[in-house]
Amino acid sequence: MRLSLVVGVLMLVGKVGAYLLTGSAAILSDAAESVIHVVAVVFAAFSLWLSLKPADSRFPFGYERITFFSAGFEGALIILAAITIIYAAIVKLLAGSPLERIGEGTLIILAASVINAGLGWYIVRIGKRTNSLILEANGRHILTDCITSFGVVAGLGLVLVTGWRPLDPICALAVATNILWSGGKLVWKSARGLLDYSDPEVGQQIRNSLDELSERLDLQYHGVRFRHVGYHYRIEVHLLFPHDTGVGEAHRLATELEERLQRLLDVPADVVTHLESLEDHEEVHSNEHYTGRPE
Repeated sequence: MRLSLVVGVLMLVGKVGAYLLTGSAAILSDAAESVIHVVAVVFAAFSLWLSLKPADSRFPFGYERITFFSAGFEGALIILAAITIIYAAIVKLLAGSPLERIGEGTLIILAASVINAGLGWYIVRIGKRTNSLILEANGRHILTDCITSFGVVAGLGLVLVTGWRPLDPICALAVATNILWSGGKLVWKSARGLLDYSDPEVGQQIRNSLDELSERLDLQYHGVRFRHVGYHYRIEVHLLFPHDTGVGEAHRLATELEERLQRLLDVPADVVTHLESLEDHEEVHSNEHYTGRPE
């Protein structure tokens, strides 16, 4: 995150300089996106620090879910940048404005694009390896910035070749559309996390692993629920035992299933089991006081 912040500030300075040099609406759009990126990185760094704090009496489940809020905040800032760029591009398209030293400005943006491409790829890779939505969102934002910059370079290259200056604000509008789409996806991903969206692929992996373990341990289960809480998953499952099974034996088998399931999954997980009697669990679940919603 520190690396991302330092590079982000340097990119912002370079792009603002390129805009002052050229007066290009496309470069202005790229610089505006970088402003948003620097603000987002500062907030993401704070969120990363907070998410790694251990649980306490006020937040007994920890602070990991701040990761979803951080991603949503970054997505909302990206959308704000896109709207700003669209407005500025339309003004430039209608009013027209002189362009100067396009070649030099294009080279500055191209250099920024190459640096951002490497940084974004690196941070996304680290985010996936550590299962950190904050890092992954930040890395994808950097890659979006990179794509934006390459689009600006392409647009300015066309202006240089054709001499048709309206291509500059038109390119800025195309860039803003891409930024808007990227921000929307981040906001949606954040909302899914906060609403405990059930990923079908993860759910299938959990159930396949439970089927395998249940057969090995001669157990039955139902009521599987899981949620992504930031860096790992929390999984709940109800285990069914014959009525005459001793509490100690049932607990031993449940603990063994929890430990084995954690090792089988590709994602970090905490597993919590609920022990029930096989013979009367349907009657208990149909009781009006039962509020669970097993799948």
